[in-house]
Amino acid sequence: MKIDFEDIYDRFFKDVYFFVLTMSGNPAVAEDITQETFFKALKEIKHFKGDCSVKTWLCQIAKNLYIDDARRKKRFRSVEEKLADGPSKAEDAESFVVRREEVISIYKALHCLEEPYKEVFSLRTLGELSFREIADIFEKSESWARVTYHRAKLQIRSMIKP
Repeated sequence: MKIDFEDIYDRFFKDVYFFVLTMSGNPAVAEDITQETFFKALKEIKHFKGDCSVKTWLCQIAKNLYIDDARRKKRFRSVEEKLADGPSKAEDAESFVVRREEVISIYKALHCLEEPYKEVFSLRTLGELSFREIADIFEKSESWARVTYHRAKLQIRSMIKP
């Protein structure tokens, strides 16, 4: 069965866009997530089994992408806000400075890592991608992604140990 992806895009773009717009309330976010949805669908079309309609499949991809995006933004905002606010009432200034120095030392160690360790570690921790998604990016197995991430973690630990 030959699938005409251009036809799928033309038929379902508005449906997916309005679905994401309903969740986000933001036209720019809806546009970005919709574009990402079709990009991911194009990459994964070979895995579409037809258990549901194409529209349902696309909306499921869009929903997952939107949730991932919202989590990333929330975590990024919360870290930025905490650093901007300084130490909390429950945290003294000394422990805040120590925590901040630990974060900086991790980033320095990450900067020194060789590829693919640096990218795999970043995609997993900062990008919150699954091992399957990382494996797909590198066109490797999920086990490869897990092992590479684990080795990156070990290298970072060895660099920041006193």
